[in-house]
Parts: sequence; C-alpha cells; structure tokens
Amino acid sequence: MSNKPGAPKGAAKVRAKEQRAAELRAEAERKRRAENLKRGAIVGGLLVLVVVAAIFISSRSGEDLVASDVGSSDYGLVVGEPGAPREVVIYEDFLCPICGVLEEGAGEGLAAAAAAGTVVVDYRPIAILNRFGPYSADSLNAFLVVQQEAGDEVAKEFHDLLFADQPSEDGPFPDDDWLVEKAVEAGAEEAAIRPGIEGGSRMADVEAATQEAEDAGVQGTPTVVLDGEAFRDGKSWDEIAENLLEEVS
Repeated sequence: MSNKPGAPKGAAKVRAKEQRAAELRAEAERKRRAENLKRGAIVGGLLVLVVVAAIFISSRSGEDLVASDVGSSDYGLVVGEPGAPREVVIYEDFLCPICGVLEEGAGEGLAAAAAAGTVVVDYRPIAILNRFGPYSADSLNAFLVVQQEAGDEVAKEFHDLLFADQPSEDGPFPDDDWLVEKAVEAGAEEAAIRPGIEGGSRMADVEAATQEAEDAGVQGTPTVVLDGEAFRDGKSWDEIAENLLEEVS
C-alpha cells in the first residue's frame, strides 16, 4: 500500500510550519528593533536633559552670588599675599571635569601671578557631585586633612595633583590608599594624614564648606569670583581661563 497520496499534505504542513516560524521570527525582530529605538530615544532624551541641566546650572551660577572676601572662609586655601591688587575666589569640586579644564588652563598662571604679587587666590573646594559616588566628598575630606596636618603649601600641591590625575565622573573612583599616596607625593607624612583620610575625620567640614558655598549663592562648579563679582568672560571655560589670566597678570 503506497503513502504517496498523503505526501503532499505532509509537505504542506511542513511548509506552513516553516512559514509560521519565519513570521514569528520576523515579528520578534520588529519588536526588538522597536524596543531598541525606544531605549535609544529614552537615553538620548536623558542625555539632552543632563546637558541642558548642566548648561542651566553653569549659566545661572553666580547670578545671585553673595561675594565674600578672600580669606573669609574657614575652609579655603589662600595663595598669594593679602592686599594684592586683584582678588580671585574659585569654588570647585575635585570631581568636576570643568573645574579640571579651568585648573589646566589657569592653574599655573594664577600661581605665577600670585607669586608676582598681582593677585591673591582663594580656592574653596566643595562637594556637590556626590550623586556620582563618594569621591567628591572623600577627596575634599582628604584635602582638608592634608591642609590641617601638613599646611597650606603641601595642601596646594595635593590640590594640583588631584586635578592632574582627576578621575572620570563615571568612575572607577580612587580609594583611600590612592588619596594617601597622592598626599605623600605632595609632601605630607603618611602617619599624620592616613588616619584622617581613612576615618573621614573632616567630613563634617566637607558638609559645612559645601553648605557655606550654597548659602553664598553658588549653584555649580566652577564658580569664579573676581574682585567680588562673578567672572564669566568667555564663550568656553578655556577662554574664561585665558581671560582670567589676562585680568590678573
């Protein structure tokens, strides 16, 4: 007895199953692409919001600033001699990439101008980027510990090293051992600064310094104050750094 009459039906069923499987795969692919597009739109929208927010903060910072005299904060680092013709206050966060741009563009020039007696600079580190991780506060705590235990000169060197080797906002973030290593490289004694860095001995002052800046109207970093007024002369922070040096040199 032959099975040939039944073969076409079997082949048709196979073809139908294959076609259905192909349709299901195509539908799954369409859904996958749609989901990717949706995710891309969400991520893109979030990036736009972040950029817009950053620009908003940066552009507003200083609008309602209450100017304070150089040396008036308990948490600042003053470089140069009081009574210099020009006075600069810089609010900064050791994790802030724009602060890194400003430091790279103006740091050496400000130090030279301070040494020449044409400007006195008051660096006021704060911790406003804690949403990215602990480094913003940890680095400021370490800076205050170094300043307390080793003095302003070593603290300034430590300040410069923190910006020279600044981590990304996305991490990974350096640990306490790294901060101790940088402090020692700056000239501090390890035995003097390690306990305070590891134990967060100046964290209360980290909060106080940040609150003091917020109370003064600081809404973002960097915020530069020249002779009592917010300084934003330039279309980019590279240009602002250049123009700041022209003003004080």
